[in-house]
Amino acid sequence: MTQTLMKAIVTTGNGGYEKLVCKDVPVPEIGPGEVLVKVLAAGVNNTEINTRLGWYSSSVNDSTNDASEAKAAPAAPKSDGGWNNQTPFPLIQGTDCCGLVVNVGDDGDKSLINKRVLIRPCIREHGFSSLDNIWMGSDFDGAFAQYVKIWASEVFPVTCEWTDAELGTIPCAYGTAENMLHRANLRPGETILVVGASGGVGSAAVQLAKRRGAKVIAIAGENKHEKVAQIGADILLGRSADLLAELGEQSVDVVVDNVAGSGFPTMLKLLKRGGRLVSSGAIAGPVVDLDMRDMYLKDITLMGTTAWDEVVFPNIVSYIEQGEIQPILAKTFPLSAIAEAQAEFLMKKHVGKFVLIP
Repeated sequence: MTQTLMKAIVTTGNGGYEKLVCKDVPVPEIGPGEVLVKVLAAGVNNTEINTRLGWYSSSVNDSTNDASEAKAAPAAPKSDGGWNNQTPFPLIQGTDCCGLVVNVGDDGDKSLINKRVLIRPCIREHGFSSLDNIWMGSDFDGAFAQYVKIWASEVFPVTCEWTDAELGTIPCAYGTAENMLHRANLRPGETILVVGASGGVGSAAVQLAKRRGAKVIAIAGENKHEKVAQIGADILLGRSADLLAELGEQSVDVVVDNVAGSGFPTMLKLLKRGGRLVSSGAIAGPVVDLDMRDMYLKDITLMGTTAWDEVVFPNIVSYIEQGEIQPILAKTFPLSAIAEAQAEFLMKKHVGKFVLIP
């Protein structure tokens, strides 16, 4: 290709929407083992907002929404504000990518060119025997641009009739949800509670848990119950429901909780003996109350799940190609409207995913 410049959203530092700058930047140059992907669709996730806000810093105890509202004034850069290490600003964010391979490195597989692919954003840089991991759009430039470069090992051709935008809903949300269910070893016939079931990860977890033969209890706003029921929830409860009164203590085998906040202690009460709580987020607040007796007296396992296991992304691609899951596309925006998309995202009135189109 002869194009040398591309449009990209460059995040210039920690702060508000003013840190999202649309500008021309060089098209990435690929080296050995890398491919160049034309971005067809890029999903919007909490992690991009959290990274811009510096929310991962130990100095932040607020929910994502509260932290976002506090960023009306300029913020001091946070050395620990990235999820992993200090965020390498200026950075092109964007964790989700459906794209078209347009070039491969000199040593690469030329048959990948012109293949529609999903990019696995969680990179196990030292192999799957180590939990060390880096993420596209957080640790290195991602998909909020016309082109992105990535290691050839992280692109997965996908053959299906879904639109580009529908495929753009998949990588982060479904990979994260599948990783949680895989780690928790969710089995057919077990009962799972999904907190925040209308969000990207939550709605993916509902579908993937149902696919595994579990009974799914979903917590979401009442105005979203119809859509969440359509993707497989057996029991639907509102966010203000008295869960102990509705379900009873020791009523669920697995809890998927990416919400945390003040509701966290109840989750341990709901778990059966030997139950598992799995999490990869804390949008309602990262600091929670934990009564250790609820954990150790019931032999409960608490699992954090950031590093994706090797089987996770190939599983997701196979589920798509076999028609076992469906995309939940809430809305699309042009890439240049990223601030509008993130602001509407934080309103939490949608079910599923927002996707940006370059």
